[in-house]
Amino acid sequence: MKNIIQVKNLQKTYGQHKAVKGISFTVDEGTLFAFLGTNGAGKSTTIEILCTLLEKTSGSVCINGYDVDENNQANIRKSIGVVFQQSLLDDKLTVHENILHRGKMYGLSKIQLQQNYQFVSTYLQLDDIEQRKYSALSGGQKRRADIARALIHRPQILFLDEPTTGLDPQTRQFVWQAIKKLQQETNMTVFLTTHYMEEAAVANQIVIIKNGEIVAEGTPDALKTKYAYDQLEVVFQSIAEGEKWLQQNGLTFTVRNGVYSIRVTSTMHALALLKQMESLITSFEVIKGTMDDVFISIQRPNAV
Repeated sequence: MKNIIQVKNLQKTYGQHKAVKGISFTVDEGTLFAFLGTNGAGKSTTIEILCTLLEKTSGSVCINGYDVDENNQANIRKSIGVVFQQSLLDDKLTVHENILHRGKMYGLSKIQLQQNYQFVSTYLQLDDIEQRKYSALSGGQKRRADIARALIHRPQILFLDEPTTGLDPQTRQFVWQAIKKLQQETNMTVFLTTHYMEEAAVANQIVIIKNGEIVAEGTPDALKTKYAYDQLEVVFQSIAEGEKWLQQNGLTFTVRNGVYSIRVTSTMHALALLKQMESLITSFEVIKGTMDDVFISIQRPNAV
């Protein structure tokens, strides 16, 4: 598996402000890569450099085998599709007209353009909206058209900058089903930024940036193991007896509305505790650590 994106010691400086401070990472071809961070962390600056929209200060960037420093902008732009938070489509044109117009900008032949349009229309189910003006679409319909626009030239890499922000849960689910199907069936690489941690949880690899520096990276499971933790929630038959048992066993806990939350290292750890306190409780639940827990933990002051 080759590295379709390679970033080494990337830096971007605006005057005295260092927006990106020497970050390095790679993205494997055909994978879903999540790039996370709060607003102002350096995400957008990094993505703009990768997409050839902004010049770097120093370091090296290679996209699909093309070095950004070697007059390869045209080749890089043919290799990538980008879905920005703000649309680039024309309100006065229909979806069909918008997408074909964008395709022509890549120099596609008439036959190739029609084939590519059919390809994106099938994946994103454009039949019901293709003859409607872009301005008349709902938020979810516009997002489908935006993604189709980014894919019309069949890029190897798709950049998604918070693609489902503001969408209802059903539309978010549809968008992600379409993206995952595309990735799996075409081996397309997806580079994602998102504020929805459940979307990042399905990524193959995650990099978290904070104040222009990479502060964590790894698979979702590895990050959850390091930065999050499971909780065993129990309800005691007798609060006094329950708290006495927890204190005698040296367990750290919090309590809310009669529910005691105990930090555990694993599901097996929770099972062992349940066996010991079986006669004391009326109900229990094991809550797995999430990517939300990871992100919040890392963003705390002095967390890393």
